[in-house]
Amino acid sequence: MRKLLTVGAFLLGAAQAQTTLTVITHDSFDVDKKLVAGFEQANNVRVRFVKGGDAGEMLSRLILTRRAPIADVVYGLDNSMIARARQADLLTPYRSPNLAKVPAADRLDDNGLLNTVDTGIVALNYDRAYFQKAGLALPKSLDDLKLPQYAKLTVVASPATSSPGLAFLLATVNHYGEAGAWSWWREARANGLKLTRGWSDSYNKEFSRNGGKYPIVLSYASSPAAEVFYADGYDPAKLPAQAPTGNLFLPGSTYRQLEGVGILKGARQAAVARKFVDFMLSGPVQADFPTRMWVYPAVSGVKLDPVFRFAQEPGVPAVKPEITANPQRLVDAWVTNVLRR
Repeated sequence: MRKLLTVGAFLLGAAQAQTTLTVITHDSFDVDKKLVAGFEQANNVRVRFVKGGDAGEMLSRLILTRRAPIADVVYGLDNSMIARARQADLLTPYRSPNLAKVPAADRLDDNGLLNTVDTGIVALNYDRAYFQKAGLALPKSLDDLKLPQYAKLTVVASPATSSPGLAFLLATVNHYGEAGAWSWWREARANGLKLTRGWSDSYNKEFSRNGGKYPIVLSYASSPAAEVFYADGYDPAKLPAQAPTGNLFLPGSTYRQLEGVGILKGARQAAVARKFVDFMLSGPVQADFPTRMWVYPAVSGVKLDPVFRFAQEPGVPAVKPEITANPQRLVDAWVTNVLRR
């Protein structure tokens, strides 16, 4: 009996000694549970994921709680948000050794405030079946898109709450200049452009492919590949001629997004947080991401599923440095000059 009590006390103490690592992510985050379980077992830790809304909402939440951090690690802040995160002093530097495998041009911050995990191209998608049935030509420019016949067919996530929405805003400012961008947004909204809080609402609820009424949606250049992958009877050896959706690479509408993982300042589990950053850039996780979150792995040399032939990578114009230096100022100006007009 005494031995049983001793063993029971030991097991209870071991269970209590196990730490909990809290990771906050945007709502679209997904990773193989088996990989997470392996990380937990290897590090004697329980990983608790907290969904923080779309990336813009998550960043605002982290800023509001920075004096009492609600997580140890954050995933999903991107190159349009790092300036604001740096200004708010949210992150503590940790440069993962695996960052050496990420091309220099794709590194968010060489000091490790954010270690790049994945890349993607924010782009407009369209529903092929809708346009074929309607006999409507595709828009050829952003100037076309703001016209009533196309604006009323288009849904985008708000730049104030969504990272793809912010990316699209920055692309339009880069293309038109500030005054021209505000004019474009006002006219597009007046002609029927739909705004949502985030990508999930836009794509999964409002896009015509998913039962909504808008056949043009702001998403990613890799989204057509996802449509093929999730179709009934998907066989990588028998790919269709084309995806049911296509990309609208209108000049001034695309943006190259770099998403990263970082350690929040004041993290209670800083040591295991560093290991989790390494985990996110590890080979198995990098290979898992593409057909789970439909982004490209940041680490070079990861083999992609054949379906990625439908994920186009267009040339994306460089964004002027002054635009990315203070994106929040542009969001505030967008609210003033577009939403409140």
